[in-house]
Amino acid sequence: MRLKKNSYRSGAIFDADRKRSKVLELEKKASHPEFWNNQEEAQSVLQTRSRLERDIELDDQLTREGQDIRALAELAEEGEDVISELESEVRKLEQETQHTEIRMLLSGEHDASDAIVTIHPGAGGVESQDWAEMLVRMYLRWSERSGYETKMLDFQPGDEAGIKSATFLVEGDFVYGYLSSESGVHRLVRISPFGAMGKRQTSFASVFVYPQIDEKIEIQIDEKDLRIDTYRSSGAGGQHVNVTDSAVRITHLPTGIVVSCQNERSQIRNREMARQVLRARLYELELSKKREELQAVEDSKLEIGWGSQIRSYVLHPYRMVKDHRTKFESPNADRVLDGDIEDFIYRYLVYRGVQDKNS
Repeated sequence: MRLKKNSYRSGAIFDADRKRSKVLELEKKASHPEFWNNQEEAQSVLQTRSRLERDIELDDQLTREGQDIRALAELAEEGEDVISELESEVRKLEQETQHTEIRMLLSGEHDASDAIVTIHPGAGGVESQDWAEMLVRMYLRWSERSGYETKMLDFQPGDEAGIKSATFLVEGDFVYGYLSSESGVHRLVRISPFGAMGKRQTSFASVFVYPQIDEKIEIQIDEKDLRIDTYRSSGAGGQHVNVTDSAVRITHLPTGIVVSCQNERSQIRNREMARQVLRARLYELELSKKREELQAVEDSKLEIGWGSQIRSYVLHPYRMVKDHRTKFESPNADRVLDGDIEDFIYRYLVYRGVQDKNS
């Protein structure tokens, strides 16, 4: 077995040299005395640096493994009994390289997020409910194989077997980017394990995947974004009337939100209360944005509809899994149902990338 001199280098995939330069730029930026003045921007910089460092580390790992393979290949050429070890290492490197290529295809806004997966059976009673539970197991096994953490959020068992619905969280780097390829209708063809006649049955189940968006929203109010006016209370009279210019009106210039407070006797207290009201208004505004983002993703999933199956799993009269979008097929249905779906994810992401370029 002969390997080209530079065949073990992965930098072409990662553009590692450019990323090392970028890390140095970000480290210089992070060392600036005023770096933490803008908390949101600082966190974004640190997250970007962390992602780049992970890519560089993975590039170094793949390069080392490639060098080890080259050394084994040279030993094999010299007659050493290392062919079995060499073949095993080559297969391992090929899998890791494919996983890395998948990572490089993930550039969507939420691709780096954790994922929330919801699975529902289609019409068909116990057959579809059992199929839905098989899909739950498939994705949990994939998560386990990939080293991701899972947390069941909701599980509604079927009356006889299977599930009525299930929702679970998958936590890890780029989980949503990977699992977004699985949204749609999944079709199963098999001999029914529930029917006495042993007839072939077709069952459907839907998979919805959407990103987990952190609801812990920190509200940063910049003083330069505020216009603060004081004025005399417009109360109707009596002992509780504010007769000094202690009422406060705050205008948040970027959003146009206006809040005011005139119930307290002290201008300082009115200012504090107005700020609290403004913070609450801004918090609600951010929550609304997050809800709209989630709804947009959910709407895109719902548009798939029950008439649009993305993948078929055939267990009778032959065994095969076929993705109808990419046309990729696997003859090993049992391995796929045990969570070996990496090839399907990879093919779909490549397919999606081509579609995006042509659109």
